[in-house]
Amino acid sequence: MNLIKLQIVELIDKYHHMTSVAEILGIKQPTVTFHMKSLEEEMGVRLFESRSGKTFLTEAGQALLHYTVKINALTQEARRVVKEYDSLYRGTLHIGASYVPATYLLPAMLHTFSQEFPGIRMLLSVKPAPVIREMVIRHQLDLGIISSEPFVGSVLHAETLCEDDLVLICSPQHRLTQKESLLPEDIAQVPFALHGDESSTRRLTNHWLVQHDIRLRSTVEMDSLEAIKQLVLLGGHISFMSRMAVQWEEQQGLIQVLPIPGEQAPRHIYTVHNKDRHPSVQVNRFIEVLQEVMNTPPLLHQPIG
Repeated sequence: MNLIKLQIVELIDKYHHMTSVAEILGIKQPTVTFHMKSLEEEMGVRLFESRSGKTFLTEAGQALLHYTVKINALTQEARRVVKEYDSLYRGTLHIGASYVPATYLLPAMLHTFSQEFPGIRMLLSVKPAPVIREMVIRHQLDLGIISSEPFVGSVLHAETLCEDDLVLICSPQHRLTQKESLLPEDIAQVPFALHGDESSTRRLTNHWLVQHDIRLRSTVEMDSLEAIKQLVLLGGHISFMSRMAVQWEEQQGLIQVLPIPGEQAPRHIYTVHNKDRHPSVQVNRFIEVLQEVMNTPPLLHQPIG
């Protein structure tokens, strides 16, 4: 078993044509066929099958693919680490972040880092926290920065950057602001803006609702933090949201921030990396700069438009 055979397995699964695989690898199609047959002989099981002029992985091939993807990713990572290890001033850094840190924390961080290291190409993928965790597991990211409840992952190493507790937000004129003591039951009587299904805020909201046996009567679901805030500004709806996400609006008196009644699960912002992925010097320096930015007074995010 060699690396080119494993690359062929992954590419066959993606393109289903040996000619496409040959072009990508820069070899001839008979060479691809040779490696496929050689791998099957070596493993002692059929890995590939042809259907309607296309090539697919068998069930055994799919089982091998699970490990092939990891091995190929680690091979690329090994080459990258060796190639870029001696230089902080070139290379590519692929960061993944969930919506809150991507919007309200990382812009200042990326500005500081890009000024210090203009030769490093920065890529930022913004996805829900569970998606970012999965991308880190699959070695698709150098580093993840997520806002999430505490979690445990066998292949993930997480470090806490700061707290990111949830708060209840409403307009300053909303009737809930007149209550001396807010009860969980009060939430059920008010139109509520829910976050999208994949967000960690939605998971914590659902957990809070179950914990307090609350059923919301009138809801609207939105994937955008800014859209939820605009709806709340109109005065009718309330929502749960990261405190970090409403700092500017609270300071300007546009949104009233209230504690969520009853108990709720804690939430923090974490840096996450794969334990099997050797951190490059770029990643280590990025984390150092991130911690430096966290220790400076925050730049409040002002909405545009």
